[in-house]
Amino acid sequence: MTWQHFNWLAPLAIALWLLAAWSAFRHKKAVDVFMIAGILVLGAFIAGFWLNVQRPPMRTMGETRLWYSFFLSGAGYLAYRRWGYPWLLAFSCLMAGMFAAINLFKPEIHSIALMPALQSYFFVPHVTVYMLSYSILAVATLASLLQLRKIGRGKSDPKLYDFLDNLVHIGLGFLMLGLISGAAWAKEAWGHYWSWDPKETWAFITAAAYLLYLHLRLRPTVSPRLTLWTLPLAFALLMITWLGVSLLPSAAGSVHIYS
Repeated sequence: MTWQHFNWLAPLAIALWLLAAWSAFRHKKAVDVFMIAGILVLGAFIAGFWLNVQRPPMRTMGETRLWYSFFLSGAGYLAYRRWGYPWLLAFSCLMAGMFAAINLFKPEIHSIALMPALQSYFFVPHVTVYMLSYSILAVATLASLLQLRKIGRGKSDPKLYDFLDNLVHIGLGFLMLGLISGAAWAKEAWGHYWSWDPKETWAFITAAAYLLYLHLRLRPTVSPRLTLWTLPLAFALLMITWLGVSLLPSAAGSVHIYS
């Protein structure tokens, strides 16, 4: 498949996800059909596009947005099947659809060729675990905001805390795998594990923020509001790491800039 196929497959996937989000509140029996169909449509495009460009479509920012939409919709659906929160599925559908829509107007797809540093067996697993992490931690951020709202109303939800903590543990686990695989890849490509490149620095700060949340959760004397607010802050740092670093002047010479 070429990128032209995305122009009609993406709207189809978005429409199916929106129907799934509506069904989660109105007609639960249809959720599985719409959600799985949307995931399969985008997954089929990614596979076809991969074959067409003859490389993993993970090089550019636009290509990583493809994977973010795919994993976010999948993670949201699996979490919905496990915990049954309709708002969770709706959020996942809307976010996945939004990132797919961005690619309709700003695809940022480049040439078939990969630079030598990207021609590594670390390339696919490194990007994959990061996109999984970003997807899961996005859902955790929404859960933290909902818990904050419940606390404000005097109705803290222990079940939501368990759900939130599970998401952070899984998401942080994938995030750390991304850091470790990235360090091993850097050693192979440039001869050193860590160079405090702007992307690496912000990745370290982001991981530290999620570790801070887990640390605060173990201290009952810390205000629950303060603990929960660390997650939206951590997700903001994550977005800077993924999307914002390339806009910083210090990133001009970074080896992590997609181009």
